Amino acid sequence: MSDVQTTLNQRGAAVQPPETVFMFSGQGSQYFQMGRELYEGDATFRRWMLQLNEIARLHSVPSVVAAIYSDGHSRGDPFDRTLLSHPAIFMVEYSLAQTLIQAGVRPDLVLGASLGSFVAAAVGGFLSVEDALVAVIRQAAILEQCCEPGGMIAVMADPALFDSCLCGNSDLAAINFSSHFVVSARQQELGEIEAVLKKENVSYQRLPVSFAFHSRWIEEARHPFESFMSSVHDKRGNLPLVCSQAATIVPELPKSYFWDVLRRPVQFRETVKRLEREKPRRYIDLGPTGTLATFLKYALPDDTRSTVQSVLTPFGCNRQALAAVTVAHRQ
Repeated sequence: MSDVQTTLNQRGAAVQPPETVFMFSGQGSQYFQMGRELYEGDATFRRWMLQLNEIARLHSVPSVVAAIYSDGHSRGDPFDRTLLSHPAIFMVEYSLAQTLIQAGVRPDLVLGASLGSFVAAAVGGFLSVEDALVAVIRQAAILEQCCEPGGMIAVMADPALFDSCLCGNSDLAAINFSSHFVVSARQQELGEIEAVLKKENVSYQRLPVSFAFHSRWIEEARHPFESFMSSVHDKRGNLPLVCSQAATIVPELPKSYFWDVLRRPVQFRETVKRLEREKPRRYIDLGPTGTLATFLKYALPDDTRSTVQSVLTPFGCNRQALAAVTVAHRQ
């Protein structure tokens, strides 16, 4: 449905279509070859990927496009070098957003989780795309310079399990829905945490990351990163920005916003509750794996009138999914 189209209810009153929320995920959602089908077959996606790749190269990052789409890497290979995976996630998500916008699918709100907050800020007009990408690159470089190796584990269980047996050697990094949370820890603690989860007969998955994001173990990066961000000019923005750390909508960026989205836990479950209290919405996941769309299917209330769609998955058919999102928007 176009921006000017409306439907009529039984009394003849105009009913506006539901607001569209673009959602952007962060570290752990990346994989080699992500978006390749669109890179090879969609002119808008490819143009933005190449444009952003040149910005990254100007800031001493090897070709991110070459890294993502190298024939020497399969989807199952670990993609955890932060200096490459950080800009890669940003580039794929921003390019997909511009592809949808070019096709007439425009967001009414933007929602970022963790690293995806930079993409949301750029799409929402709070930062220029160049400033946002450079900030992502600088964040990755600072993490590699200042922080000890770490990791993250997604746990398929009630978040109460964290307090009962995991809080001693990990930090709570995210609560995504009632039976899914994430912990962060130093590299040497990950095996012990997995042993506990096995003993408790709990399903889990180690994420392809090199640092303990959203935890005390990245504190050493705070001063240099905030010093860099103090030189970055932000604006008020032209779309409401949904903050997944504070579970709120912000009209302008709070002080230390981009440090907080890296350090504080992601409160995706509470963010969804906050949005759903207002009205039903149309959620579109622009992340590489459709992870946030999956979380939403469990986080949304049973009686919701909201809808959820995603475009990219590691399993292909991405052009068909893009077409489906575009068609649904016109209906």
